[in-house]
Order: sequence, then C-alpha cells, then structure tokens
Amino acid sequence: MMRITRRSFVAIVIVALLVGGGLGAFATGRAAELVRGRTPAAPFVEAPILPVQMPLTTGTFAKVAEAIKPAVININTLTKGARGLPGRTPFEEFFGEEFFRRFFGDAPERIPQRSLGSGVIVDPSGIALTNAHVVEKASDIEVVTVEGAKHRAKVIGLDKKTDLAVLRLDDGKGSFKYARLGDSERMQVGDWVIAVGSPFGLQATVTAGIISAKARQIGQGPFDDFLQTDAAINPGNSGGPLVNMQGEVIGINTAIVAGGSGIGFAIPINMAKKIYTELVAKGRVTRGWLGVSIQPLTPELAKSFGARDTKGVLISDIVPDSPASKSGLKSGDVLLEFNGKKMETPSDLQRAVGLSSPNQDAKVKVLRDQSERTLDIKIGEAPEERAEARRDNGSRGRSLLGLDVRAVTPEIARQLNLPSPEGVVVARVEDGSPAAEAGVQRGDVIREINRQRVRTMGDFDRLTKDAKEGDRLTVLLQRGQMSLFVAFSLGKS
Repeated sequence: MMRITRRSFVAIVIVALLVGGGLGAFATGRAAELVRGRTPAAPFVEAPILPVQMPLTTGTFAKVAEAIKPAVININTLTKGARGLPGRTPFEEFFGEEFFRRFFGDAPERIPQRSLGSGVIVDPSGIALTNAHVVEKASDIEVVTVEGAKHRAKVIGLDKKTDLAVLRLDDGKGSFKYARLGDSERMQVGDWVIAVGSPFGLQATVTAGIISAKARQIGQGPFDDFLQTDAAINPGNSGGPLVNMQGEVIGINTAIVAGGSGIGFAIPINMAKKIYTELVAKGRVTRGWLGVSIQPLTPELAKSFGARDTKGVLISDIVPDSPASKSGLKSGDVLLEFNGKKMETPSDLQRAVGLSSPNQDAKVKVLRDQSERTLDIKIGEAPEERAEARRDNGSRGRSLLGLDVRAVTPEIARQLNLPSPEGVVVARVEDGSPAAEAGVQRGDVIREINRQRVRTMGDFDRLTKDAKEGDRLTVLLQRGQMSLFVAFSLGKS
C-alpha cells in the first residue's frame, strides 16, 4: 500500500487546485461571545493581530504563524525549597528527618528546580493563559516573548481540575501583543490547526496538523473534553496555543500520550474562557452542583426504566436538601437533557453542571414512568468549592507569614515533650518570607500571636486571617525547652 506523506498530500492538493481552477478561501469565523457571568477587568476586545486566511494554493502556514507568534510566550519557572539556607536547623538535627517525614511528609527539595512551559497572551494588559501544572509550584516566573523581551509574571489564579492557570505580566503595567480567542465548538474533525510553543526549550516552534477528534476523555477528571490533534506536541509545549487558520486560539495544549506519536490533546478554548473569566475576576473557580448520585444507563437498565436506548443518565440517589431534591428530581429518573443539551453519559452531566454558575436557573428533561417531563432547577455551589474557599480565606494569613503549620496532636506533643497538645507546629517555612527572616524554624511551636493564646488551628487562623501587608506581629515560640519571642512586619504574599 502506497504511503502518502503530508508533503506529498499538499502537493497533490496544489496540483488538483491548479487543474480544477482553485477553491475559495476558508471563511473566517467570528470569535465566540464571552460566557455569561462576571467579566475580567480587561475585557476581550478586537485583537491588533489581524485574523488571517491561508489559501490552500500557497501550501504554507507562514501567515498564521506570523500572526500568532508575537502573543506566544516561553515560561521559565523556578521552584525553591522550604529554606534557602543549606543544612538543617539544630532542632531538625536533634529530632531527625524521620520525625518530620512521619508527621509532615517529605521536606521540599532544597535545590531550586527549574522547568519550562509555554503560554499565550490574551489581553493587551499582559494577561496570559497557560497550564496549571506549568506554574502551580513556581516561586518565580519569568516569561520571554518571541522578540526576546523578558518579563516577570505572577499567578492570578489556577484551576487544577481543568489544568488552566492565568498569569499577569509586569503587574499589568505593560502593553502587549495578544491573540484573539476563537470558537472551539465550530472546529470540525479534519480542520487544519497549528501548535506554537517551546518544546524542549526551543522557543516559538510551530507545528501543523489537523483536529483528529473532539470531546476526547483521557481519564484526567470529570471535565475531560479535549480536542485531539496530530500537530506535534512535546514537553515544553504545555500551555501553548492551538490555533485555527484565522489565527484564533481554539485550544490550550495540555497533554500527550506517553510513547505515542502524533497524539496530543488541547483544552477547548470555550471551556478555557469561562475558567479564565472567573480566575481574573475572583482568583478561583466556582462550580455548579445538583446533589445527585448518577450512573450509566445500561441496556438492561434502559429496559427496566422504559427508555428507548442507553442515551441518558440514571439518577440513583438524591442528596437531602440539595438543589435536586428541591426541584423534584427523584431516584430512578433518567436525565435526558440539561438546558436543552442532550446528556448521553454521566460525564456529560458532570461537565455541564460543573461548568454552570451557582444560583443559575436551569431546565432538565427527565424520563419518569415512561413519560418525559421538564423540571426547573436552581444550581447550587459544589460543597468542595465552598470548603476550598473557606480554606483559602483561612490560609491567607499563613501565606503572608510564609508558614505551613499543623495542629499539635497528642502524639506530636509526646514526641516534642510538650506539657499538653496545644498550639500549632511549623511544618515548613518559605524561603525569604517574613517569618524566615525573623528566625522562625521548622519544628517551632507557636504559642501566642500578639499576646493572644494559640491553642488550636482555629485560633491561629482567627488571629491571622485579617492580616495584611505592613501589619506587625509578635509571636511567642517554643523551641525544645526554650521559649522566645520574634517580631516582624508582613510583606507581600
């Protein structure tokens, strides 16, 4: 069987066009409207990088690459250890590393770790999209543009569930060339795309391919909905854009198949838009919640519940006092549609509800007793998201101090020879933080903050949650058999 390479395929297309008189250029598509909800401080506007068309007769992707490359960045991250000083403290020497590993886990590496990734600027003020796994542990982030200009960057927010992160370059004080966002729903299998990034540190590398599949689920979580492409994606491409032939970003490259060839995955930009908007507006993502347990509709179950086929989601249980229970949903209902969109599998429903905003009104169509009915429901906020928000609020003071602390349990109290299991023990100290500069060490027990007793984690969070830059703290520490005060002013988190 003859093997046709991409180069020979393009040559065949060119010959066919010359013989047949050519084809019309691709029609340009308008960028999708912003998802409903809060908009970022700098809204999507018409990008100065003009949308382009690539006539097939040219046989080149040069114009598309030229349009997108100024907005693509190389991301260099530095991850520091818990302390910048070599060696261990006398306290650690006395108790040994095994004690800390047992109660607090492995200590962070003391040798700085560097990594590379990619990203794309999507706003003229210097807001960029990338992958969460590229920047989530970074203590310092430097980005480099295609012109070689270097800029400092900070994480505005990240969402591990979709592996997306938003950066702000130069504290938003600069002016940058940026890409415009397209509509991933309009992409079809077989459409040409290019990927741009820094594979293996090779900046501004352009590769071309097609959309190989849509709505791929690769076991990364309930929000799997990837675009699959055969445009070459390698380590270092993570966070870079997947671009259509109009120069619009239609995906964020995020994953490859280990050992595979020509199989890469990108987060659809329509999903990324919602995450981006929320992260810029409030630094975190809130997700919808129904309060149901669900399972696939097998052929046997479909017959039992009077369904025509297996396309639908079977509701097996309802959480009391949840949005589902208040709407009238019942165990045994087969959910067919959510807001007019067909729900064929449990992952369809998880994704649709999770990407909905809390307090949003929705309509669900269900099959009950072999008849269809439509119910109105008000989406709630996922319990884990509420808990995370509370943890974020409680940990703000910890990040300002530069500390990771844990409750003193009875076992830790015995190990440390403490009179009672009171206080919080320092598990890690961030290098260069106010606490580190004041001399706080791993293993110290915090007894007081500003002359107020600290007996529990609740006391610690209460005394630090409202802390802000410039506040001065006086902290009483117990270090072995010795007590000592340290005082310091809070800097930037």
